[in-house]
Amino acid sequence: MQERINAILQKESYNVYDMAEIVRILRSENGCPWDKVQTHASIKKDMIEEAYEVAEAIDFDSPEMMREELGDVMLQVVFHTVIEEEKGEFVLDDVADELCKKLIIRHPHVFGDVQADTVDKVLTNWDAIKKETKGQESFTDTLESVPKNFPALMRAQKLGKRASRAGIDFEDEKGALELIKAALSDIEVSRSEGRKPTAEIGDLLMLITALARKLDIDCEEALADCCREFTERFSSLEKSGRELGSIGAQELYSY
Repeated sequence: MQERINAILQKESYNVYDMAEIVRILRSENGCPWDKVQTHASIKKDMIEEAYEVAEAIDFDSPEMMREELGDVMLQVVFHTVIEEEKGEFVLDDVADELCKKLIIRHPHVFGDVQADTVDKVLTNWDAIKKETKGQESFTDTLESVPKNFPALMRAQKLGKRASRAGIDFEDEKGALELIKAALSDIEVSRSEGRKPTAEIGDLLMLITALARKLDIDCEEALADCCREFTERFSSLEKSGRELGSIGAQELYSY
């Protein structure tokens, strides 16, 4: 073990294989008490959090920040792979091999003789190939393949997009707006009857994702921007010296 540690310490620069070796050392019998007890399930949320931090680095347009956060995502990939390596299931090269083969198969317009000279044609081919290679026999299969761990807003918009590809969609945003008005009315009816409008709120949110999609707006990004503005507006109101209890919600929520 000490020889492996010395070999790592003597290096002036490292690559992804060194990263895997470091994780192996950390998970070894004499390694780190925390690292060696981790499982796929115990670090599952870390992968999600690191991906969000990469997104934040992109928003900041910071190459330094992005380099660091992408490294953290790579660590998650390597860590999960080493866990499977310990079980004898697959190694890092197997992950890279499968990815490379997937990229080649899904880009026949580059690596084959298929013609696709527009983005729309590329996406159409990609969806058809993905459906075939994943054994998806129906459009329902494509909807069910949207990960259930996605944030609900993101998942809702993706479900609507895939339903649209099956031919079921609003002609334009007006159709979605009409149903949004109806959903708001349903909420009022539910409240007047003394019922908690949980399902009606869900319907409204789903319809809003459809409206956003028709307007080519990403719901997650739009809401994230709104959350930032909301926080900034709250901060401004608090710093104004006014008593927060005297400020109406209309002023805080007014855009």
